[in-house]
Amino acid sequence: MPNGPTLVAVAHGSRDPRSAATVAALLAQVRAARPGTPTRLAFLDLNAPSVGQVLDSIATAGETQAVVVPLLLGSAFHARADLPALLASATARHPGLELTQAPVLGADPRLLELLHARVHAECTARDWDTEPERLGIALAAVGSSSTAANRTTAGLAGEFAARTGIRTEICFATAEPTLARAAARLRARGADRLLLAPWFLAPGRLTDRLRDQAPLLPHAGVLGPDQTLAEIVWDRYDNARARALPLSA
Repeated sequence: MPNGPTLVAVAHGSRDPRSAATVAALLAQVRAARPGTPTRLAFLDLNAPSVGQVLDSIATAGETQAVVVPLLLGSAFHARADLPALLASATARHPGLELTQAPVLGADPRLLELLHARVHAECTARDWDTEPERLGIALAAVGSSSTAANRTTAGLAGEFAARTGIRTEICFATAEPTLARAAARLRARGADRLLLAPWFLAPGRLTDRLRDQAPLLPHAGVLGPDQTLAEIVWDRYDNARARALPLSA
């Protein structure tokens, strides 16, 4: 018997095949951590299988429960509106299917530690660790149409700086402030070695867009795949499942 309901990991989706490959590699790590619990991968857009297809398949197989974990770093429109609507549609089609949506992955403190590891690896490769006072980090995220979501993400720059002691400025691929503006702020603060740290799970068109904006600016690696991410996925699953359980009498 499986150890708990199916975990459905939901990624955004991308036309760039590197994105789906990275997410698939992450899900392989998730599966390996708990081989007794069934796991499925679904996409909100642009890739298959879709969320609806996966949930239909689960219901058709006779399963009655699933925990849906968004592989998203921000709690914006996709997590607050798109995904809940898809889950509501699935339960309307399959009244016997109980679905629980877990919170998004970010901003877990362990992700900031993982980001720091990516920054450290790139700095080590460039022999920049000897003079950390010269370093400035442009922490680059997707950006959202939600001002509140962008404000929350912008707070990561301060948290990262507090943890590492490195000057850090936020920038977005699809919103303000831009990478150019973040770089100007870092130089004004005295940094003359700039590094872009992508707050992205996987490479794709937006990370390429950031590279095109500043071709000579070195980039740290994206966050995934990584065992730390797999652990966070299971934590989200466990917490959501605990919330869904009825209280004992």
